[in-house]
Amino acid sequence: MGAVYRAQDLALGREIALKFLPAEMAADPQARKRLLKEARAASRLNHPSIATIYEVNESEDQPFIAMELVTGSTLKQILQRGALDTAQFLDIARQIAEGLQEAHNAGVFHRDIKPANIMLDAKSRVKILDFGIASLARRDRGAGETEETFATRTSTQNSTGGTVPYMSPEQLRGEPAEARSDIFSFGVLLYECLTGRLPFRGETSIDVLHAILRTPHTPLRTLLPHISPEWEKLIDRCLAKSVDQRCASMEEVLDALRSVAAPSLRPEKTVAVLYFANLSDNKEDEYFRDGMTEDIITELAKIKELQLFPRSAVLPFRDKPLPAAQIGQQLAAAYVLEGSIRRSGSRLRITAQLAETRTGHSVWAQRYDRQLEDVFEIQDEIAQNIAMALRVILTEKEKREIEKVPTRDVQAYDYYLRGRKDLFQFRRKGLEFARQMFARAIVIDPGYALAFAGVADCCSFLYMYFEASEDNLKEAVAASRRAVELDPESAEAHASRGLAESLSKNYEAAEKEFDRALRLNAKLFEACYFYARSCFSQGKMREAADLFEKASLLNPADYQSRISLGNCLQATGRPDEAREAFADALHVAERHLEIYPEDVRALYLGAGALSQLSDRQRSLEWATRALAIDPEESTILYNVACTYSLLGEKEKSLECLEKAVRNGFGHKEWIENDPDFTSLRDHPRFQVLLKSFSADLSKTSG
Repeated sequence: MGAVYRAQDLALGREIALKFLPAEMAADPQARKRLLKEARAASRLNHPSIATIYEVNESEDQPFIAMELVTGSTLKQILQRGALDTAQFLDIARQIAEGLQEAHNAGVFHRDIKPANIMLDAKSRVKILDFGIASLARRDRGAGETEETFATRTSTQNSTGGTVPYMSPEQLRGEPAEARSDIFSFGVLLYECLTGRLPFRGETSIDVLHAILRTPHTPLRTLLPHISPEWEKLIDRCLAKSVDQRCASMEEVLDALRSVAAPSLRPEKTVAVLYFANLSDNKEDEYFRDGMTEDIITELAKIKELQLFPRSAVLPFRDKPLPAAQIGQQLAAAYVLEGSIRRSGSRLRITAQLAETRTGHSVWAQRYDRQLEDVFEIQDEIAQNIAMALRVILTEKEKREIEKVPTRDVQAYDYYLRGRKDLFQFRRKGLEFARQMFARAIVIDPGYALAFAGVADCCSFLYMYFEASEDNLKEAVAASRRAVELDPESAEAHASRGLAESLSKNYEAAEKEFDRALRLNAKLFEACYFYARSCFSQGKMREAADLFEKASLLNPADYQSRISLGNCLQATGRPDEAREAFADALHVAERHLEIYPEDVRALYLGAGALSQLSDRQRSLEWATRALAIDPEESTILYNVACTYSLLGEKEKSLECLEKAVRNGFGHKEWIENDPDFTSLRDHPRFQVLLKSFSADLSKTSG
């Protein structure tokens, strides 16, 4: 939009910013006239949050604007350095809104609100830059030009003024852009500040344009599970595609901002438990460190007044040398628990510290030097001490839940932690190893309900993906029933039984178990996710969609629930929402692969998401990488078959699918209902595969 110089006003003896406009833009008489008119209107604005325009004039046929010199950083630069803390974010949002309110009341509209046009000085005071400047680049829709062709020209030439990712739908359509257009752009800015990403995304500006015009944004709660409904309502109203459904004025936006206090953005008692540092001499002890950390999260999650971030949210920060307060800011957590574990023989040393994110000050710290057998007491003490530090009064039920010990034998617990580490890798060898570890734990402690649930889950996963034998299914049912008998109040046990019953096609019994699990623990991801899969297997796509969406909210780092949600939405005739779900899933998978580049599950599921988003080249590349890791594993083969089917590679898809079934993939109901195979439904080989399924299963069980 031009070159800006730091200049000296010789008459008044002050430094100013002097903006000269590009010659090609200034040469357009209409644009020039419009600019001078709007810039002069903006020069009448007098508000602390708006950079003052001193003069609008021409020199040697060169238009220029002399304005207040603002030193500091743009909001864009600040966001690139990391997340804003809550108080700072709220203050910035309020100042921007107040500046826009002042301008709108004077009949002046910005039309290019974005982080690069917001400056903050050393005292975090906001200055909105470039009022009226966007009008210079504005072009009207030509006679006979359709919305689509005009919007496409906009995305390639940016000919309406504004910056495409922040532009309102009406700007993209060449319609008048006034107060509510600024409100839309302000909503985009708020969304980006809160989540670290834009609400409407794409690989090209045309993709972004289409998303703004047609695609719903990802709900705020999907990315920030603890966000308040008030915040989500405000963002949704700012980002409404219809002008009439948007907030009517900046006054309305300001009222909403004032009513949403800081605790509703980041509740007062949100706690992120970081993975403790492993100080043991044996690095193989990381399974113990991981298990201890996850069990502390589980213990704290029993306290209803606390809101705990799930394991998946803190996993990317494991063993990262970042200050706890910085991680807390990125997660928008009020408090962060960090610590270390050293295990030496029968001795255990644990240090733990709870710090407030905003100040970085410790509010509680403790060191435990105990015998290994005291591990459960330590977990209980940490949970109760944190509750005390945060002034939480525990109910009698919460106390009982925290004091409840899963096993009295520390060796059984050790085997259980070893098994749990491999359980959700969804690899055959890992599941077989996990089953052995859980079985060893049961030998030591026959009353260990969670170990029985672990055995049941291993057998269920093996039955579904690798060896669809009657033995696996029987063991899954028997072990899960025993888990429930041993601990009827265990949500995990009921979820395991629900999965086993659904695989046995006892869907009514499965539904009761899943419902019971969610009543006991509404935040248990596995109960919600496998309940969704049970509905999917029955072809109940609407119910499955609701449950997959809930599962994705419970575990924002899980990409599979989002992909399955996309499949359900497609099957129920909601293509735009499905595309958004696939885009979200891909974003999560990409973030996961940055940390674990060889994670085959992220690769093959990501390949499916890419195919749904019409990115054929990357989809094939990811599928090929997944197959190269293990060309015989049935889960990989099945999911690559899905990708090939979506890409129109029918023969390759059938080849992979047949091989997956030969190698043990046994979930026939899933194949029958999977919309990825729509293109294969009438293919003779697909029909033969389904008809011979029972015969194939009898071979694998033999």
